[in-house]
Formats: sequence, structure tokens, C-alpha cells
Amino acid sequence: MGDAETTELLAKVLTVSDGVVAGTREDTSGQALVDHLGAAGWTVADRRVVADGVESVAGALTELADGFCGLIVTTGGTGFGPRDLTPEGTRAVIDREAPGLAEAMRLCNPKGLGRLSRAIAGTRDQALILNTPGSTKGAIETVDAVLDVVPHAIVLLAGERPH
Repeated sequence: MGDAETTELLAKVLTVSDGVVAGTREDTSGQALVDHLGAAGWTVADRRVVADGVESVAGALTELADGFCGLIVTTGGTGFGPRDLTPEGTRAVIDREAPGLAEAMRLCNPKGLGRLSRAIAGTRDQALILNTPGSTKGAIETVDAVLDVVPHAIVLLAGERPH
């Protein structure tokens, strides 16, 4: 993979939303993440939408992580609603949790709704998975809270020593 400064930064975005799948809601947070990551120098290699649920999230993340070395960001399903099961679907497929990233993402807006987030972060093979809220503002804020350290994490996941 090489030096984090010269390596192509690859990302994938997964929107988790019954409403988007049904066509009753626009995927604004997914599009915002694609645009924001692109502006930050990331190449978004894939973008998908799945319904809420443990199995749907776990299945999509397994497919997205297969053979992939990079960042996977989910948006949606991290709250307290009965169908908000993105963390459970993520936990079912990750190898290791990254609690420091999830904590930093929650702390980016200490007086806001971030305190209600159940989002997790973790790794599956060479992919780093971050759960973000379904709101556009929340998704961007939480990704920005950790994006500066993500390239280093991906270099480490690739088994390379950082320079």
C-alpha cells in the first residue's frame, strides 16, 4: 500500500435506511458522505443502500469488505429506534472494535444528539468500518472527527509499517 501520503485513499459508503430502499426518502447523508470524502481526497469506490436490520447490514458489510483495503462508512441506523440495528449488524462482522474512534466520533458534538449515538467502529480484514448517524450534518461531523487518523490506520491494516 505504501506511504499514507502517496497512497490512493479508497472508501465505500453504505446507507442503511428502510425509507431510502422503499423510495420514500432521499439518500442525502449517503450523497453528502460521497461528496465530502471526494473533496477530502478519497476515491469512493462503491456506494450502496440496504434496509435496516442486523442481517442486511452484516451482509452488505461483508460484501463491501471482501478483498478491500480502505474505509467503509455507514450512515443511518445508529439511534434508539426499533429498526436502528446498524451497530449490531456491524458488530456481527468485525474482527476487532476500535472504541477510540467511536468515542471521538461521539464527542465531536458534546452538547448535541451525538450522545445518543450507539455507533461503533472496527475492522474487518483490511477494511476500517465507521458507523455514522443518518443525518447529513451528523454523518459529516462524525467522519471529520477521525478522518485525519484513518489513513494511518489503513496503512497499519495493510500490514505495512508507517514511514
